[in-house]
Amino acid sequence: MAVTALAFFVDTLLYCLLVPLLPRYAKELQLTQSQVGVLFWSYALALLLATFPVARLTDRYGRKAPMLWGLGGLAFATLAFAYSRSYEVLLVARVLQGVAGAATWLPGMALVADHFPKESRGSAMGTVFAGANLGLLVGPPLSGFLDHYFGRMAPFHVGIALVALDALGRAFLLKETQAIREPPIPWRVLLRNRVVLVFAGALALGSGFWTLMESALPLDFAKRLALGPRSIGFLFGIAALAHTLSSPWMGAISDRVGRVRVLRIGLVTALFLLPLPVLMPSVWTVGLAMAALGLNLSFIVSPCSPAVADQVERLNSQSFASGFSILNIAYSIGMVMGPLVGGLLIDVFGTRWAFGVIGLGFAAYLMVTRGVQSGGTPLSEKSEVSEIKF
Repeated sequence: MAVTALAFFVDTLLYCLLVPLLPRYAKELQLTQSQVGVLFWSYALALLLATFPVARLTDRYGRKAPMLWGLGGLAFATLAFAYSRSYEVLLVARVLQGVAGAATWLPGMALVADHFPKESRGSAMGTVFAGANLGLLVGPPLSGFLDHYFGRMAPFHVGIALVALDALGRAFLLKETQAIREPPIPWRVLLRNRVVLVFAGALALGSGFWTLMESALPLDFAKRLALGPRSIGFLFGIAALAHTLSSPWMGAISDRVGRVRVLRIGLVTALFLLPLPVLMPSVWTVGLAMAALGLNLSFIVSPCSPAVADQVERLNSQSFASGFSILNIAYSIGMVMGPLVGGLLIDVFGTRWAFGVIGLGFAAYLMVTRGVQSGGTPLSEKSEVSEIKF
């Protein structure tokens, strides 16, 4: 769990490393807004394209090997960002970073599912996700601080040092797992499993709303409360910190009371909490609202991975990476659709009403969860997998 949490932390921190340095790259390389957009979209596209192949390799040949392969892309991407002065090389580095992300997250989640039984799986996954959230929290401010006080190469030197530490953990502390002898679960079986689809949809909602907040709330805070970049960053830091601290706790609660029940609580409370940041009249009340949103996100996101792992296990399989690949795709779709749909709603209804409509949409998702239980898989799906295996 410690090695996986470190891997998630390093991967997320390096992803965020570029954000504060982007204006300099844009100025020095004379990049257009479209080129900057492509630079960020290339990561998501590479992550999407690599997800299914990496999942199959992980389920066929074990978890450790793909995680070691991913380190090569991560190290090259960090060095390329540090020393390259070419847009094309930066683009290749971003693509490799996306592939390395798939080779870190899918085997990492599968490792946790392998080593922790259902009764403690939610707590364990919440803990390793807290490592990723911590990278999201400290990455941009750390990069900006190092660049300002120690020079433009300092963030990348720290990044390379973290990659080296991550490599030592993956190479020497992870035990080699045996390759899974059985064929991986067919995609059609996973896509017909209602529990998998419901939690994949919930993860898409969570990632979509978080991405919408990043694109819409800074403009609202600047216009309505006259806040500058530092104050806006502080407010988002509060939300990220609340999510980081509550993620392990929420996973543990889902172990006790069930994944679906925790998700439903998050969907109901979203109806009231999602509009709060655009309604609160002062900075400190907005800060409280952002903390509440970070906590609410844990209710929605934290049960998703253990719920899918439970379903794979109930199908008498260890093809956890294949199951998590569905979540990976859902997360990416949410990141793309959140700003698009949310931006359209803001243009039509205005910011306050748009966030209220989105809160209603989260509550309406309760209807999708009707009849869904944390356990239980239709017998037909179990039979299909058994026929494939034997």
